[in-house]
Amino acid sequence: MNKRLLVTELPGPRSRALMERKTSAVADGVGTTMPVFAARAGDGILVDVDGNQLIDLGSGIAVTSVGASAPRVVAAVTEQVAAFTHTCFMVTPYDGYVAVAEKLNALTPGDHEKRTALFNSGAEAVENAVKIARAYTRRDAVVVFDHAYHGRTNLTLAMTAKNKPYKHTFGPFAPEVYRAPGSYPYRDGNLDGAAAAARAIDQIEKQIGADNLAALVIEPIQGEGGFIEPAPGFLPALAAWCRASGVVFVADEVQTGFARTGDLFASERENVVPDLIVTAKGIAGGLPLSAVTGRAEIMNAAHEGGLGGTYGGNPLACAAALAAIETIEEEGLVARAAKIETLIKERLSRLAAQDVRLGDVRGRGAMIAVELVRPGGNEPDPRLARDVARFAHQHGVIVLTCGTYGNVLRFLPPLTISDELLNDAFDVLAEALEAHR
Repeated sequence: MNKRLLVTELPGPRSRALMERKTSAVADGVGTTMPVFAARAGDGILVDVDGNQLIDLGSGIAVTSVGASAPRVVAAVTEQVAAFTHTCFMVTPYDGYVAVAEKLNALTPGDHEKRTALFNSGAEAVENAVKIARAYTRRDAVVVFDHAYHGRTNLTLAMTAKNKPYKHTFGPFAPEVYRAPGSYPYRDGNLDGAAAAARAIDQIEKQIGADNLAALVIEPIQGEGGFIEPAPGFLPALAAWCRASGVVFVADEVQTGFARTGDLFASERENVVPDLIVTAKGIAGGLPLSAVTGRAEIMNAAHEGGLGGTYGGNPLACAAALAAIETIEEEGLVARAAKIETLIKERLSRLAAQDVRLGDVRGRGAMIAVELVRPGGNEPDPRLARDVARFAHQHGVIVLTCGTYGNVLRFLPPLTISDELLNDAFDVLAEALEAHR
């Protein structure tokens, strides 16, 4: 199970039969990127029910960073499931929850005193970060940014920028959420990070007022919005303004956290220390877990009983998280992410030198993207992105698209993937681009 292998057309007969069952049993609103059903997966290969072996450049949307069947995670969950699956931490607590909180307090940026609360999903954690910030500041307003993605719940849909498929027909949304311009170097012309931050701050001060603002919530590198890495200086300037204005600076590291970007957390690259940091996805090797970690005085502002949830910090997920963090540390996956960045960017840069449709190659670590445009400018080309992704899918490579304009191919391989699999996958990508000239 260490190479791309197609033994049937995609989808194969068993996947087609399962898709018929899916259509008759699952709500139409639950879509799938590929019409193939997984049987097993690990270290960059997903095997479908027909025996096809696909190269995984998605990691379940940046979740299985340590692999989809990491040995430490499998062993930890197996041991925990034999002991107990659930008690609810709010009823009878257990040490796994405390151990994860201790780890996050130690690993997240900053050496100040911290506290952590655990939840289930990224969206749930973002909502709780907002609740905590409002309790601490006694203010209501929240600022987010153009191209942001923060989740699918009502509040986080208000915070998310893109309409389809996320927001369309689902309103009205939560109030007191305001959007500011971000930093998008490829489309900002000569606007550097400091100038982009000044533009955002000016709008915030004029249209909202710092005295009304509880939290500024930002992805250090935007995910669904197009893997947009802000210009240097943008995040530090925003963080400094928040400190001076009594606004809680919240880093949404749901997608960027846990070694994904070549740092343990993306905020570290410019020495930004968030007041609150939101994590999920890569935290637990595929099990549902999320967290809010931050300054003790802010985290403790919520009254007792104000934070929690039936499944938050489930013991299986906590066991998986401790094992996933150990895997990252013991297997040097932060450094591995940096090596993956070098390999992918070298491949994409060579393609871009020969093909003007590759408008921008960007990202960090194993969170890399290419923005596809029409020749002669930077007009987004979502059709090309769809066509290239479809070609890759048909040839056994799982690739995801993203971006406000739908024209970005994003690459999120597990950090345990081999160079051989990456090179094979990008050979297919090169073929796909050539096939759609």
